[in-house]
Amino acid sequence: MYNRRQTKLVHFAEQPVGGNTPISVQSMCNTKTENIEATVEQIKELEAVGCEIIRAAVPDKKAAQALSQIKKRINIPLVADVHFDYQLALMAVENGVDALRINPGNIGSNQRIKEVALACKNNKIPIRVGSNSGSIEKELLAKHGGPTAAAMVESALRNVRVLEENNFYDIVISLKSSHISTTLKAYRLMAEKVDYPFHIGITESGTPWRGTIKSAAGIASLLTQGFGDTLRVSLTGDPVEEVRVGWQILKSLELRKKGVEIISCPTCGRTNIDLIALAEKIEKELMKIDKDITVAVMGCAVNGPGEAKEADIGVAGGMEEGLIFKSGEIIKKVKEDQLLEELLKEIKKL
Repeated sequence: MYNRRQTKLVHFAEQPVGGNTPISVQSMCNTKTENIEATVEQIKELEAVGCEIIRAAVPDKKAAQALSQIKKRINIPLVADVHFDYQLALMAVENGVDALRINPGNIGSNQRIKEVALACKNNKIPIRVGSNSGSIEKELLAKHGGPTAAAMVESALRNVRVLEENNFYDIVISLKSSHISTTLKAYRLMAEKVDYPFHIGITESGTPWRGTIKSAAGIASLLTQGFGDTLRVSLTGDPVEEVRVGWQILKSLELRKKGVEIISCPTCGRTNIDLIALAEKIEKELMKIDKDITVAVMGCAVNGPGEAKEADIGVAGGMEEGLIFKSGEIIKKVKEDQLLEELLKEIKKL
């Protein structure tokens, strides 16, 4: 559907990123990494909703030492987020992480960077180089007149070149701003210069309501222009919601298919059942079902089956009752208070 940018292929353990592989969904723990139980519990919750790569902050030695125990108890690649201290990066590698997120320029001398690059190369661990609008070097801010797209790209490239000079090429690049237009421009500029995979997202996008809208607008814009090999929806809230939103963006653009897709009408004066409450109940129940199907929830029998012909199954409201249909064909009529139960019964048969 979209002309996706062709990139190198990088592996986060068994999870491929880039090339022609599916765009992956990731998130980041908001637990204290040294709290192994809490971190593992959160990662398990994220795995259950489809998280494919997880990142954890490593601000100190306690966090770095916890990585090995966490890694043993989870099923998805673990990325260590390290800044300022190259020894923490080396500890993360020793403790079995599957990837690093660092900015080589802030972890010390060329010799220290070389040590990290060599450790990662020997252990087949990729490095994600991230350039955020809030962490650009002062001289680049002065040069470009602020945190512009060009400043972000130059900052990221500066770090990428340091790794390349140390013969390290398993690199993923991210260029995140809280401004969608700046983010789009930055990825366009970078795509002209390198063929490394892109990690995409809109940084500091906000609370779940505001952040979901902003992230969807920004990430979808990038994806439809062919940019993006792995993504994170950054929300001020539960990371589980980040993963759900990420998947919904990919499903809405028909780039990935996972789980139930729900089509529901906005309701109008022809609606004679409590469709809003019904749709919410159906959505909640279908979160528990792992089937790649489309379910329609329509407000009336006039347009319901026709509008949802592409759906595998659905309901269309009538006067205190509703129709259940499969592939556009009506299969039964039931009372309003039985619609949810009967629909779930039919879904289980699919």
